[in-house]
Amino acid sequence: MRAVEIFAGAGGLALGVSQAGFSHDAVIEVDRHACATIKANQVQKIRPVIDWPLFEQDVSRFDFSTIQEGLDLLCGGPPCQPFSLAGKSLGHSDARNMFPATVSVVRQLRPRAFLFENVKGLLRRRLSTYLEYVRLQLSYLDIRQGNGERWEDHLARLERHHTKGAGEEVYRVLVRAINAADYGVPQRRERVFIVGIRSDLGVEWSFPEPTHSQDELLFSKYITADYWERHEISKKSRPTISLTLRRKIEELKHEIQSERKREWLTVRDALKDLPRPERTVSSPPIANHTFIPGARMYVGHTGSVMDEPAKTLKAGDHGVPGGENMLLHPNGKVRYFTVRECARLQTFPDEYEFPGPWSATTRQLGNAVPVLLALVIAGSVKTRLSSVRT
Repeated sequence: MRAVEIFAGAGGLALGVSQAGFSHDAVIEVDRHACATIKANQVQKIRPVIDWPLFEQDVSRFDFSTIQEGLDLLCGGPPCQPFSLAGKSLGHSDARNMFPATVSVVRQLRPRAFLFENVKGLLRRRLSTYLEYVRLQLSYLDIRQGNGERWEDHLARLERHHTKGAGEEVYRVLVRAINAADYGVPQRRERVFIVGIRSDLGVEWSFPEPTHSQDELLFSKYITADYWERHEISKKSRPTISLTLRRKIEELKHEIQSERKREWLTVRDALKDLPRPERTVSSPPIANHTFIPGARMYVGHTGSVMDEPAKTLKAGDHGVPGGENMLLHPNGKVRYFTVRECARLQTFPDEYEFPGPWSATTRQLGNAVPVLLALVIAGSVKTRLSSVRT
């Protein structure tokens, strides 16, 4: 099946889509550092082999008439800064808002399905109306915004059309916030996914059920102790638990679970076979696994603990990552995650390398879609598309 990726970044979503079995007609990204990362990995031994036709240019200037008809999947991550909790959150009024360009690309290509990712901030009350506007535009592509028409007025027109039921939706669109940790990513990373299936296909689809759970991690730690034994953590080195957590564990002991999930993966799970960068020089060297000095804690930025999923990796303000990109040791000291460790937490394969300055690579990783999560969702879409013929 064929795919096109817009706003590709460093390629996390595209890599997961490739692993799901799609081949790319085009991968489009304007940032030169991100394009340099993709180019560097096109000559590496990545599986599947990255042979994406890469276009270093603005999506709004790309000639989509060059894409052959019958595209199966359009995917991408429109820039999230306008909606990020960490930024100014200007939303639709931000010049970096690329949802209008995204809707335009869907309108031009009419793929069988699309898959877009963005920050959870889209669900905040003051932005949720704009998210609904995006959803309705994607559903009714032929009802376009008029020249000089305010987006609020266009939204009202779309709502009236939708409630009247006068026209068939071009796409059936689903929106859901997903925690990557629930799908085997060693990171608490909540993101909004917008998935649309062309209505004429008659395809039934729903978001994949979570495969991992926090309760299972608690069960493994404090009931069976399998987690600690697997990592050879002595009893005296295991953390003490609060009264609230103790009550939760007592409840878990008595729960009957017919279908057991797997446990959330932790920082320790993800990094267990990597040497500590500040102490060990590995031979041969591990790509991007270099100690970065200067980490410090401050209010609200205390780093990630070893025995929980990492906090959400951030792109950082002006390229400088914050406390979420640090590891908090049991003795209270912190250090920055190396680029390789960040890549592990975003489930990139170790063969995938990140050239360029630290600020650029951490920004790419902070903006990336975890490869494993992309594989799970894109794979589910592909399974349903494979069941129908156009």
